Amino acid sequence: MTTKRTNGGGGASDQRPVRARKSAAKPGGRAAKPAKTPGAFPSREDILAFVAENPGKAGKREVARHFGIVGAARIQLKRILKDLAEEGVVEKRQKRLIRPGDLPPVFVVYLNARDAHGELLGEPVNWDEEAGAPPKVLVLTGRDTPRGATPGIGDRALVRLADLDPGPEAAHAARVLKLLERQQGAILGILRERAGHMPPYLEPIDRKQRELDIDTSDLKEAVDGDLVSVEITRIGRYGAPKARIVRRFGSLKSEMAVSEIALQSHGIPHVFPAAVELEAERAQPVTLGKREDWRKIPFITIDPADAKDHDDAVYAEADEDPANEGGHVVFVAIADVAHYVRPGTALDREAHLRGNSVYFPDRVIPMLPERISNDLCSLKEGVDRPSMAVRMVFDKTGRKIAHTFHRVLIRSAAKLSYSQAQAAIDGQTDDKTGPLLEPILKPLWAAYACLTLGRDAREPLDLDLPERKIKLKADGTVDYVFIPDRLDAHKLIEECMIQANVSAAETLEKRKVPLLYRIHDASSPEKLQSLKDFLSTLSMKLPSSGGLRPATFNGILAKVKDTPQAHLVNEVILRSQAQAEYAPENIGHFGLNLRRYAHFTSPIRRYADLIVHRGLIRALGFGSDGLPEEIDGKLAAIGAEVSAAERRAMLAERDTIDRLIALWMSERVGARFTGRIAGVVKSGMFIKLDDTGADGFIPASTIGHDYYRYDEASHALIGERTGETHQLGDKVEVELVEAAPFAGALRFALLSEGRITAKGARRKGGSSGPGGRSSPARKGGFTPGRRGKR
Repeated sequence: MTTKRTNGGGGASDQRPVRARKSAAKPGGRAAKPAKTPGAFPSREDILAFVAENPGKAGKREVARHFGIVGAARIQLKRILKDLAEEGVVEKRQKRLIRPGDLPPVFVVYLNARDAHGELLGEPVNWDEEAGAPPKVLVLTGRDTPRGATPGIGDRALVRLADLDPGPEAAHAARVLKLLERQQGAILGILRERAGHMPPYLEPIDRKQRELDIDTSDLKEAVDGDLVSVEITRIGRYGAPKARIVRRFGSLKSEMAVSEIALQSHGIPHVFPAAVELEAERAQPVTLGKREDWRKIPFITIDPADAKDHDDAVYAEADEDPANEGGHVVFVAIADVAHYVRPGTALDREAHLRGNSVYFPDRVIPMLPERISNDLCSLKEGVDRPSMAVRMVFDKTGRKIAHTFHRVLIRSAAKLSYSQAQAAIDGQTDDKTGPLLEPILKPLWAAYACLTLGRDAREPLDLDLPERKIKLKADGTVDYVFIPDRLDAHKLIEECMIQANVSAAETLEKRKVPLLYRIHDASSPEKLQSLKDFLSTLSMKLPSSGGLRPATFNGILAKVKDTPQAHLVNEVILRSQAQAEYAPENIGHFGLNLRRYAHFTSPIRRYADLIVHRGLIRALGFGSDGLPEEIDGKLAAIGAEVSAAERRAMLAERDTIDRLIALWMSERVGARFTGRIAGVVKSGMFIKLDDTGADGFIPASTIGHDYYRYDEASHALIGERTGETHQLGDKVEVELVEAAPFAGALRFALLSEGRITAKGARRKGGSSGPGGRSSPARKGGFTPGRRGKR
């Protein structure tokens, strides 16, 4: 059987070659079914062929059913699958087996090229960088493509793997299920003046685009060096195309300009369609109606001082039940977004498209319009607001023994910041927190102390990686970079939200209503082996067999606490972890050490939480605005979409911080700093500065007067002649040589000497060369686009 490929417009192409179905296994593709003798136990090759034939669908149960393995023979199958995983031949994800580099059946793809026949090529968006370069995917369109869903270059689409030969330019073929977003029409770039009477031109941010002459009739007050967006007005036969300025964002050094670059480069929707804004403006406040009246419960919100929306409120009290002596009752109320954002509406479609809000240092790109997120669904102090609430009962050990969900109307008694609430508990009350201390704050902290006992008994992964923050000046440029304090107030809210999320997952499971779990798989064998190799350089070990639990990693972290290696070991363990995601099939949450977990507490900013709210409404009969049954079969696709949107937001936020810091550091070229080696690769070393957490790179070719070889096991560069060693975690002194703000990259020169390790000394082999550095490091060429990130 053959299937014709189609052109980008969806019609059949008589000039294109016919693609046959695959007949043999190809990395990530499907394979012919293995032949097997009835009653015979399958070979390793048979099992691998079946996994290849069913990427993302084959688990231990499916393998056993396919080969007819029953009874005691399942023990042998389990042993073979374990051996294959330890050898790195297969990986286990969400209780399903795949080969390293395979793709799931449904995923999100970013379209960035065309093949020789004009067909679209793309890359998976939610790709684990540890698995290497993302594979090329041939994206096919045709009669079965949904109307209006034919994508183009720069678009993102939800696709399903197809059993077709992708040709020589791609590793996989896929068909479009849904177009998620189209490339923005405006082009972003920097206005550049020319000498004489020549018109100014646009230097595009995207280096693949051409320079554009600018129409000078309306420059929007833009000057040389400003970031602007333009629209092409004409394309001439000769010379550069003409364009007019649509919007001026200001100096490239401002946060507004830098975050705009991230929005454009990652294709993040940030302008609400008129229909969405109109629907939001027409929404009205909620009255009590059939809701439970909880307005007398003195809920409070505790958020960052600059928070504009407040989607969660908390209250706690000692349990008066004699049977639960020492126990506590905790109430968590969450904004009832589902009341305003109904399935199938313009608001719902836009929230689904965006997936989540995106947070930059000085602004937020919200998932929902401000009328909803900052007004009607914000739990404002002293204002009636609809909520989905959970009442949870904990015993004196912090174990949750009961919970119930309610659709209510609340009235927040107070809005506090984290620092304000913490100061009150620490004895520094103000006019607002003074009256709240005894009746509200102290019972909350008593409940938190109880919940902490339960958390400690559960032993979740306890990484200590402070998050760097940027303080901006009034003009939007960087004032300074700092690491905020981690307060008990933060941990209190975090633990209350975790318990509310667990309760939501438990309720939906019990009522047999589909949901999107927040899942976190255990580390892959490849990542664990890399971690083992690294820890061996610190004379530390991971167990060589048996299932690892978060407590295993916590033991390692405890050993290095308060040592120079503490931050480094935290970073490396974080890198060894799988990425959390959303899926309708539950595998638990490894990092939190929870059997079931779902995001329920932030429906203002996460679409996955809105899905869970709708599920609770349907499960508990709270109204007609619950999860429609026709959505049940689409949850896998929705999970893939919102997981991709989350990763996209994280990259945009990280890129913005990197660019802002590079802009700020560009004024300090020539300055000296102290830091640590945060990463080692063949081409050089990544450095993280002590005072700001800024990342930069030192090319290996610029280190001293030796040739440095990369030793993978010890994560070090070792001088071939001198034996001088620079290893992951070493403290260094560097000089800032160059800053590339566009790329968010810094380049350093190494000033400090390396160490002579045992391995380095053996390599040195009696060389007469110097053991250190007698002159400053050479300042070699800068690699454009290289980031201080791994």
